Amino acid sequence: MKKVIEINNLTKNYGKQRGVTDVSFSVAEGDIFGFLGPNGAGKSTTIRSMLGLIYFETGDIKIFGKDIRTGKEEILKDIGYMPSEAMFYPGLTVSDTIKMAADVRKKDCRAEADKLCERLKVDVNKKISDLSLGNRKKVSIICAMQHCPKLFVFDEPTSGLDPLMQTEFFELVKEYVKDGATCMLSTHILSEVKKYCKTVAIMKEGKLQCVDEVSKITKTNAKRIKMIRDGKSEDFLYKGNLSELYKELEGHNIEDILIEEPSLDEIFMHYYKG
Repeated sequence: MKKVIEINNLTKNYGKQRGVTDVSFSVAEGDIFGFLGPNGAGKSTTIRSMLGLIYFETGDIKIFGKDIRTGKEEILKDIGYMPSEAMFYPGLTVSDTIKMAADVRKKDCRAEADKLCERLKVDVNKKISDLSLGNRKKVSIICAMQHCPKLFVFDEPTSGLDPLMQTEFFELVKEYVKDGATCMLSTHILSEVKKYCKTVAIMKEGKLQCVDEVSKITKTNAKRIKMIRDGKSEDFLYKGNLSELYKELEGHNIEDILIEEPSLDEIFMHYYKG
């Protein structure tokens, strides 16, 4: 599978503050790639380094097979980037803002922009200063999507969107990916990764914890045990052989017991806590 993003041994420091250390992963063409981690994990630093927006100390980054240090201008032509907090000129209308974003790329994106505004229910005549957080987020999405790039990079795209618009956003992502695009989705929302992503990288405190297919990460031998033993209620994750658990329970008064698969949230969270 062709690799759209290749990051090798990326390190970026902010003086005494933590950045990212020795981060390596790749994103395959046509993937919806989840970049998961709590706030402050290093996701935005990695993305900004990847797009040539900040200088990084060591490592190599290639997008579309080109080095970001030497091919930045060519690379960015085919990327739709949405930062976690987009800033617009407050006095401009939505229509003017979207057009300005297209003009910067020297492209006529009117047809695609009109489609996106309709799908996301955006009033193009309103001023940016009159928009709610959710509607400003929609404008940011349109600016990132309207030129139909080969690669989408979204940093916390759904914060501020209502559930219906969150669903519509992901429907749009799936449509673009079906047409040949690739998407990197940075988020701290587990449910988004579980529902929409094929592959996930998990960050914690500036370091990469793992990279794998979501389906493989969620496979586990651990079991969630809920029981009432000797009059006491117990609820815990058990990772050993169940036969050993049964032996341990011999001689105890087991009033009730439930053995089930752990939730997907629990599986992901052990990467944060472990």
